[in-house]
Amino acid sequence: MRTSRTLSITLPPEMLDRATEMAKRENRTMSELVREALREYERKSWWSEMNAFGQAKARERGLTEADVEPAVRAIRRARRAPQAP
Repeated sequence: MRTSRTLSITLPPEMLDRATEMAKRENRTMSELVREALREYERKSWWSEMNAFGQAKARERGLTEADVEPAVRAIRRARRAPQAP
């Protein structure tokens, strides 16, 4: 099991004031607030990467945004269809 480690950061005074107020309002410690902010940043970064990947694949295949839903429906229908023995 990994133990927690300490990180020291410097924030502009206005940002620190806002963060302190958010932590108080949400009944969180500053550590909890920063951890949640990092998790949210990671989620947004992951989504951006996946979106860019999907857009590149769509361009490669000549698909438009309007083509996506029908293509997904077709794939799902095919997966639900009984498999031949």
